[in-house]
Amino acid sequence: MMNRTVFSLFVCCSSVILFAFNRHETPKPKKASIRTLIVDAGHGGIDPGARGSYSNEANVSLDVALKLGDLIKKEFPDIKVIYTRTADATAGNKRTISEANRWRATMANESGGDLYIAIHCNSAPIIRHREVTGYKTGTTYVGKGKKRKKVTRKIAQYRHWSTPNPAHGTETYIWALDKNDAKVNSMNQTEYYGEIDSTETDTQIRLPDPSDPAEKARMLIYAQHYFRKSYDLADMIEKQFVARGRFSRGVKQRNDKGIWVLQATGMPSILVEIGFISDKEDEEYINSSKGQDEIAEDILGALRTYKDKIESKSINTSQ
Repeated sequence: MMNRTVFSLFVCCSSVILFAFNRHETPKPKKASIRTLIVDAGHGGIDPGARGSYSNEANVSLDVALKLGDLIKKEFPDIKVIYTRTADATAGNKRTISEANRWRATMANESGGDLYIAIHCNSAPIIRHREVTGYKTGTTYVGKGKKRKKVTRKIAQYRHWSTPNPAHGTETYIWALDKNDAKVNSMNQTEYYGEIDSTETDTQIRLPDPSDPAEKARMLIYAQHYFRKSYDLADMIEKQFVARGRFSRGVKQRNDKGIWVLQATGMPSILVEIGFISDKEDEEYINSSKGQDEIAEDILGALRTYKDKIESKSINTSQ
C-alpha cells in the first residue's frame, strides 16, 4: 500500500515538472507582422527617372525590386509580395505620372499592405563653374532717346566648364510630418507627385492640407502608428549598407518635396535611394549583377531584423 502511494506521488510530481518544463521551453508561435509587402520599382514607362551616363533609374530600380521580391519569397514564403510593376511601364499602366503614383498608393492600401518599400536611384546635377579670364574693350550704348550715347568700356571675358557632382552613396527616406500647422499651411499647394532627387533645389509641390479634417486625421494616424516603424526599417537598411562597405548619407525625412506616395500609403513606408546614378562608380555598381544582388540582400537583411523586432514586441505585449 505504501509503495503504491509513493509511486502515485512520483507520477504526479513528474507530470507537473514535465508540464512546467514543456510550457517554459515551447515558445509561443510568432504573430505574423508582415502578411503583404509592396515592392515598388520607381518610375517606369514614360517616366525613366534620373539618367546616368548609360542607364536610367526606372530600369535599375526594376531590376533590384524584382531581385528583392524573389529573395523575400524564398526566405519568407508566407509573405505575399506585390509589385507595383514588373516591366518597363508606368505603374498600373497609367497614362500619366500623377495617375501612376496615385495608383501605387491606392493599390497598396486596397491590398491591405503591411509594409511599402520603394526602390529608387538618386542623382545630382553637374557642377558648373565660371572664372574671369581677362577683359576686352568693347562699345555699348547707354541712355534713351536724345540722351542715348555710345560708350567704351572693359567687358569681362569668362571661361565656363563643368565637373561631375561628387555626391554618391545611399539614402533611405521616410515621410516627415511637420507638427507646426501654421508652417504646413503656408507652404505652396501647387500639385506635384513623384520623388525629387535630394540634391535638387526646392520645388513647389502639393502637400497634405491640414485644414482638411480627413487629411489631418490621416496624417495623425501615420505619425502615431507608422512613423517609428518606418524610421526603424530605414535605419536598419542604411546600417546594412554601411556593413557592406558602402557610404551612407543616412535616413532622411521629407515633407516639403514630392515623395508623395509615402504619406499616401496607410502602412510603414520607405523609399530607398540605392545609389547615385550620376556618379560613375555608383552607376557601375547599381547596374552590375553583383551590386544589385548585394543591394537586395542588404534590404532583405534589414527586413529580417525588422520583422523579428516587430514580432518579438507583439509576443511580449500579448503575454
